[in-house]
Amino acid sequence: MSYGLADTRPEQAPRFGTDAFYASMGRAFVTMCGVIPILFLIEALDVAVGRGTLDVAGGIIPRRVDGLDGVLFSPFLHDGWDHLYGNAVPLILVGTFALAGGARRFIWSTVTIMLVSGLGVWFVGDPGTVVVGASGVIFGYLGLLFARGFVERSWWSLAVAAFIGLLYWYQIYNILPTDRAISWQGHAFGLAGGLIAAFLFRRR
Repeated sequence: MSYGLADTRPEQAPRFGTDAFYASMGRAFVTMCGVIPILFLIEALDVAVGRGTLDVAGGIIPRRVDGLDGVLFSPFLHDGWDHLYGNAVPLILVGTFALAGGARRFIWSTVTIMLVSGLGVWFVGDPGTVVVGASGVIFGYLGLLFARGFVERSWWSLAVAAFIGLLYWYQIYNILPTDRAISWQGHAFGLAGGLIAAFLFRRR
């Protein structure tokens, strides 16, 4: 399958259980671990300029034109250190398995998840709120792995999604409306974005 890049040949992932597979997992893990310090640096910058300043400037503000740029920037922003700590480990975990399936697919899938999650929040989110955080992307990767297990008949992708779901079962209910100050819309649309990406960028 072509992804519109210079090399039109489909990207092949190493087969499960091979040395190449474990090497790919290792590279993916190191890459995702490298993303986390960037998020912490952004949060430190937000604290330095005035806590919440970057959140307001780059977060999603539903149904306001000046909040539309948050579709691109909000996954990199967090509402305090606790929020960031809560997202860091799940992001490394699901991101590693998603990235191990191929770098180009990972990039396009991430873009799709960000757009579906972000635009979904912008259209149906609570007016007057500012939505930030990587949790929409996390739910997107979870949906991506789960759907990939069926679409590509990849039992290990399905097993990984089930395992992560068991580890973070207490977070799954956050895709449903609650009274808590959590954007369930971002989680639900992120999950949907992952399902869409699994079909769009599947291997034939």
